Amino acid sequence: MEPRPPGADSVPSIPKPKTYDLVIAANRLPVDRVVTESGATEWRRSPGGLVTAMDSVMHTQPGAWVGWAGEPGSPPDRFDEDGVHLVPVGLSAEEVHRYYEGFSNGTLWPIYHDVIVAASFHREWWAAYQHVNQRFAAAVAEVAAPGARVWIQDYQLQLVPAYVRTLRPDVRIGWFNHIPFPPVELFAQLPWRGPLLEGLLGADFLGFQRQADARNFVRACRQLIHAETRAGSVTVTDGSGRRVRAAAIPISVDFKGLEALAREPSVTARMQEIRRSLGDPKLLMLGVDRLDYTKGIRHRLKAYQELLAEGRLGPPEVTLVQVATPSRERVAAYQHLRADVEQTVGRINGDLGVMGYPAVHYLHHSYPREEMAALFRAADVMLVTPLRDGMNLVAKEYVTCRFDLGGALVLSEFTGAWHELHQAFSCNPHDIEGLKQTIMRAIDTPAPEKRRIMRALRRRVAEHDVQRWAARFLAALDAAPDRPEHGP
Repeated sequence: MEPRPPGADSVPSIPKPKTYDLVIAANRLPVDRVVTESGATEWRRSPGGLVTAMDSVMHTQPGAWVGWAGEPGSPPDRFDEDGVHLVPVGLSAEEVHRYYEGFSNGTLWPIYHDVIVAASFHREWWAAYQHVNQRFAAAVAEVAAPGARVWIQDYQLQLVPAYVRTLRPDVRIGWFNHIPFPPVELFAQLPWRGPLLEGLLGADFLGFQRQADARNFVRACRQLIHAETRAGSVTVTDGSGRRVRAAAIPISVDFKGLEALAREPSVTARMQEIRRSLGDPKLLMLGVDRLDYTKGIRHRLKAYQELLAEGRLGPPEVTLVQVATPSRERVAAYQHLRADVEQTVGRINGDLGVMGYPAVHYLHHSYPREEMAALFRAADVMLVTPLRDGMNLVAKEYVTCRFDLGGALVLSEFTGAWHELHQAFSCNPHDIEGLKQTIMRAIDTPAPEKRRIMRALRRRVAEHDVQRWAARFLAALDAAPDRPEHGP
């Protein structure tokens, strides 16, 4: 035996990080850093739909979540929160600008949403997107146990599947797209279309909100990188013969949990208080959206303005509450949208409001789940009118909260939700006259018929809740065409 060097026993060994059989990777961690009134810093659960969706998965098995902590600079140390191991990924201020605000939301988001606003193409944005995706992949590879299931989320991380496969060919890789996947005619505009498709083909299974999205992806692979495709699968072009499956598994909400919240006496009391504070209108209409140009807020306001001007609706008997959650406020297109929406609201209230009874109550805030449940219960008509949306969970949340079978849902046919909730009062938000007619039909339809419609909508959401979505995705990932290689 060779002699040990002096002091060798005193050199501390660096412990390897604990690994997990399930790893989620998303742009953001499921928690936000909050400074309390006392000045202390704590982490609180984020309000987003993805966090709620993952709850049922992460609490049934040990898991890790890789994501950005939401602030530029060095990432905080890894920590455990509510039973989940959180792995922060650091982004510099420049990377936030180029990867997130730039490539993700200035390039990809417009292309994936029918180019409602023009997309911007900058090579430095693409370089930052690559670098950040590599950093996410390295973090995933480090905490994934041998043979782990890795579930990558959304359009910000489309290169991560291929990067992870290179680092860890033993793991099972899934990716889910929460937004639409565009037709090949739009996707083809991207100068980096080939690398994006090849990045996604690093996965074993790709999940989409609609069958049309899955078909768009398969068609893009066939036409743009000349991959062999068949029946919802793509053969990878690297010569390995590996096949990747693409299918629709639409996301949903926690039906039981949200309905139980809506039934709470405190929510009922708040619902009554909301209506009183608005002057007890006979008809309360509600819009709840991120302040995004895809959500059709301006089209909705235009239709409502014309109904008021024509005398078909009017305060104080009728009012509209529009909640516009702040979003991407440093991006120019969103700054212009906010200014336009707020000017329109001011014009409607100035021209068509009544003293003490504004026609539109505009709220540029985010609200906790309890307040949203009370608003949903208070609203007689819910207006969900996006120009393009992958799903739109607000429609499902409204239906879930209406255990009383009251209310009416006006729903754009350009949402993923419409494909499941087609009994709703459907509209084409681009057709202002048609949208006006749909709103009036939702108001004038007899109560028994509206109750029948709401019962059918609730049945669909209850049967296809978020727990079923997560179980279906993981089952599809496990059953994907090809098994990964053995060993890390």
